[in-house]
Amino acid sequence: MKTLMMVLPGMIAVLFSLNLAVATPSNMQDSSRHLYDRVMEEYKHRDYEAALAGFRFFLELHGQSSLAANAQYWVGECQYRLGRYKEALKSFYHVVSYYPLSPKLAASTLKIGQTYTRMKDHEKARTMYERVIDDYPESAEAELARKALDAAPIRDAESISQLTGNSPSD
Repeated sequence: MKTLMMVLPGMIAVLFSLNLAVATPSNMQDSSRHLYDRVMEEYKHRDYEAALAGFRFFLELHGQSSLAANAQYWVGECQYRLGRYKEALKSFYHVVSYYPLSPKLAASTLKIGQTYTRMKDHEKARTMYERVIDDYPESAEAELARKALDAAPIRDAESISQLTGNSPSD
């Protein structure tokens, strides 16, 4: 709450400086980009609480802008960095579900896998990593998904015995 109180006056100042009441479409695009860039600075400075509040605020004002999917992704990224994994999952799934043409689809799908890994749900994580590889095979995210699969913990002794033909008691 303290962070929000520190960020809020700056955001209000940005709003007044943008003069939204008489903004033309190109001015609205400029103002949304300005606000987005300002909030990204908070994220880059690792002030995830302030960035989270800022991206949510951005989505309230500019939810239909071309940057909305990106802002939604960064909401999830802030939640992930803050250890709020269930909230992060919802945010990343929101990108995948509501922004089918977003350039953040591969990144969101990968982050869903990484979030499941953090939550120790390795089966769902594996499914998401495989989806990244299948849907975006040439992407940087696919390479990260391959590495995550290579580093994934081996499921359990029963799965190993099915693969090798040996039982754990052999």
